[in-house]
Amino acid sequence: MEARCQCGAVAFKTPLTKPLALYICHCAECRRQTSSAFGTSAIFPRFELPRAELLSCYTRPTPSGHTLYCYFCRNCGTRLLHTTPGKNVVSVKGGCIDGLDWSKAIHIWTRSAMVPIPEGSESYSEEPSESDYCTSQESLDQPPEQPGMLTGSGGFPSAADRAGAAAPVKGACELSG
Repeated sequence: MEARCQCGAVAFKTPLTKPLALYICHCAECRRQTSSAFGTSAIFPRFELPRAELLSCYTRPTPSGHTLYCYFCRNCGTRLLHTTPGKNVVSVKGGCIDGLDWSKAIHIWTRSAMVPIPEGSESYSEEPSESDYCTSQESLDQPPEQPGMLTGSGGFPSAADRAGAAAPVKGACELSG
């Protein structure tokens, strides 16, 4: 699938023709990250991104105690993807991907929803207890060579950056920024 930021400086293809999972998240952090009523995340296996010099990274702790690495275009500021150490999957922000099929999207953190959830949609009041990306989830969750580093990305935050990180966000999904 083709994906790009708003200005077009960062463009890439996803490693699969459709995501392993597609989420519409209604948590407060996703709403803040998107400045909208919800955030969208398409889950793909970890992949290399082109034009790494055009990416910047924001980090924050997650409710589970991990660090979420949030990559965005340095030029226009579009949030493009998120990754967490120890996971070999990435969350590509749904709005930057062309051709997603939203009919099977899973709504999470619906207890915080600001808009109605479509009738018949798979939904969870918070996050599902287990990820259901695919039957090979165990193989996807093997630690990467450099935990937290997205191959070919905008880089790995320094120890000083990580030391100044905020406390974990409560009541937020593991996908948001």
